[in-house]
Amino acid sequence: MMSPRPLIAIVALTAFGCTDAGELTEPTSEPDITSPSFVVSPPGKGAGNARTRSYEVTIENLTDGQPFTPPVIATHRRATRIFKVGQAASFELKEVAENGNLPPLVDALSDSRHVASVVVAVAGTPPPVLPGGSVTVSITSTRGTEFFSVASMLICTNDGFTGVDSQLLPRTVGEALVLYSDGYDAGTEINTEDFADIVPPCPPLTGVSSSDPGTGASDPLLAEGDVIRHHPGILGGDDLIPGLHGWTDPVAKITITRTG
Repeated sequence: MMSPRPLIAIVALTAFGCTDAGELTEPTSEPDITSPSFVVSPPGKGAGNARTRSYEVTIENLTDGQPFTPPVIATHRRATRIFKVGQAASFELKEVAENGNLPPLVDALSDSRHVASVVVAVAGTPPPVLPGGSVTVSITSTRGTEFFSVASMLICTNDGFTGVDSQLLPRTVGEALVLYSDGYDAGTEINTEDFADIVPPCPPLTGVSSSDPGTGASDPLLAEGDVIRHHPGILGGDDLIPGLHGWTDPVAKITITRTG
């Protein structure tokens, strides 16, 4: 496994699984997280194949105050699913939604024989996609990998994320597909709305002062054991402010265009 490139701090990784069918699976142990952060791995496989098709993907943050982690984007066969509303989140998706920890998902997808390419869309410095901002990246697919998926954490939430799962890629050069994605709750952590239970970049990214250090590790005491569902939004129960951190769906606009 290639070493991830840290963007804010460094996360120590652990093992995770991916079955032959491309399903993301739960590892034998929790990750040893030495400090909270967002980290990315290099783009996955897919380039250099004579049958490679190329695409441009733009992801726009439609919210007024809710930043996103750099989105993980993959092209793949039908057999691969990143998430499905009404089902339990995989360990890899839980790590994205709770901790902004991207490598488990990136590497599980990269290791799957059903996945053509994986890209982490880094917007700049800081790397998150800020409210009103966007990020554009290129990705490829190969023959038989006709689907794409996207996942990104809603940073100022306990376990919120946005994305799309297993959408058909545009078929012809020049064709563009525009999708709008809602906010989802991974169902893995109670929504305390307390900065102490949310990743550290939330307050500074949204201009809020806080003495809470935040956390990039899952707290077993907050485990929810539920399924993925539409996010109820920010209720203002503790530190999060509905008028700042809240949103109305959709939260993101995703445009993918076939370029070659």
